[in-house]
Amino acid sequence: MADHLVRALCLTGGVRILACTAAGLAEEICSLQDTSATASIAMARGLAAGALMGALLKENQRLALKFEGNGPLHKLIIEAESDGVVRGCAAHPEAEVEPLNGSWNVAGLIGKAGFLTVTKDLGFGGDPYRGVVQLVSSEIGEDLAYYLTVSEQTPTAVGLGASLDTEGHIAVCGGFLVQALPQADDEVLDAIMANINVLPPLSALIESSGPEGVLQLLFGDVPFTVLESHPLVFRCGCRIDKIERALLTLGIAELKNMQTEGDGAEVTCEFCRKTYRLDGRELDLLILKQTGSLEE
Repeated sequence: MADHLVRALCLTGGVRILACTAAGLAEEICSLQDTSATASIAMARGLAAGALMGALLKENQRLALKFEGNGPLHKLIIEAESDGVVRGCAAHPEAEVEPLNGSWNVAGLIGKAGFLTVTKDLGFGGDPYRGVVQLVSSEIGEDLAYYLTVSEQTPTAVGLGASLDTEGHIAVCGGFLVQALPQADDEVLDAIMANINVLPPLSALIESSGPEGVLQLLFGDVPFTVLESHPLVFRCGCRIDKIERALLTLGIAELKNMQTEGDGAEVTCEFCRKTYRLDGRELDLLILKQTGSLEE
């Protein structure tokens, strides 16, 4: 099943639901990050969450979700764009924890004490919007729903599902997001929430029925219309000019030190793991571009 997201609205206009499947891009990213088994589940859930959040953006907007806790993973970063691009990385992707009560212990991997930071670039050219909440459970879906309900004041329910195959690869990745809009009808909202409470295991549902089947079960007897469906893809945003800007933040003195003590500079993108190398001559040109002179 191709990675994609579907967005729908009940006919009374008061409740919107998004659902997605993203196993392909999750497997690609987990392979690049060389994640442990539990980190793969955390990454997959985070990527599904990012895809759902990205679909709430307007054209040419983007956001980042940073789950930062006191667990061995330390930090999980997900970036999403309005056109369906999603990417992710982790501070310690190799970190692992034991299962808890027979289930993936994502909360233990992230850590119970920490913060969720949501940063949005709304495309206006100014400073990005940033919202921060404490992690309430370190379960990615619950923390995201808490953020949207409390910080953005939009009552939200989030469900995320991920599973691995027998070889440890991503078999299922996806989820749903339900939001009550200002004109929500209480009876409609109650009906949808009741449907959430009796959903079958989400990973199995996504695998068998896809996002469209998830929408159908969530809405149940509530009439709805599908607004759009679009593909989800992994694409990194790294470029040599971004790498150069990052190097310049180190300062001219440090760049000159790289010239004299090493063979130049080497920077690896945290998302796609591509390595950029700048030799001494290229560092000279970078310093010249910044200062207009090779002399301090």
